[in-house]
Amino acid sequence: MKGTEMDLQLTGKRALVTGSTSGLGEEIARTLAAEGVTVVVHGRDRGRAEAIAKEIGGTVAIGDLTTDEGADAVAEAAKEVDILVNNLGVFDPSLTWDSLSADDWNDIYNVNVVASVRMIKRFVPGMKERGWGRVIQISSALSDHPMDTQPHYAATNAARNNLAASLSRELKDSGVTSNAVAAGGILTPKAKVRLTELGRQSGWGETWEEMAETAGKRLTTMVDVGRIGLPEEYAGLVTFLASPRSGYVTGATLRVDGGWH
Repeated sequence: MKGTEMDLQLTGKRALVTGSTSGLGEEIARTLAAEGVTVVVHGRDRGRAEAIAKEIGGTVAIGDLTTDEGADAVAEAAKEVDILVNNLGVFDPSLTWDSLSADDWNDIYNVNVVASVRMIKRFVPGMKERGWGRVIQISSALSDHPMDTQPHYAATNAARNNLAASLSRELKDSGVTSNAVAAGGILTPKAKVRLTELGRQSGWGETWEEMAETAGKRLTTMVDVGRIGLPEEYAGLVTFLASPRSGYVTGATLRVDGGWH
């Protein structure tokens, strides 16, 4: 039997990737664009957003998604989209149960969960009317492996996974799917800076190139693959989920964590 070429069929689609002026969001935006998607680059730094959009042939939407006014501004700039990637999120690895206030919990919930809801409410009705769409939540594997530090971050990521599943029930028979990608360690530029400093303090070397192998082994002892994930590995899965090829995948949280246990 003859096989089928893996054409993701994304040419001509339009996507909004929130928080896409750096890190994983930027990598997702670039990967989608490479597959023929017109990407709306979102952030609060207009200069950075416009630079990326120019490179990938996209457009820009600027706005603070923690407010309805900011969400409205993004929706107006983005217009209709076929693909919504809710990537925007914040975390602070130094925070603990003792140092977190109730306001801290509320603030991160607003960014990591409610901001996604704001985008869903503004874009998904249009997807349903057109009979096709993809909604993807980017969460963290900490949703399944919470630790004593940053408990509010783990909790909000569990909420993002739950949100994706609940939305898939709402979207039954609509042609729109909803999924989440739970990410493990990602070697983003910011992560590389933090890990390089940690490596210097630990005596692994002075540059990331000198310490990469040692750092990978020391920091991933409970990861089956034995290394830190690369942004493009996450972006590739997100791009598949954004495509018509993923039509039978919905309500799922796909863990991309190297086999973290």
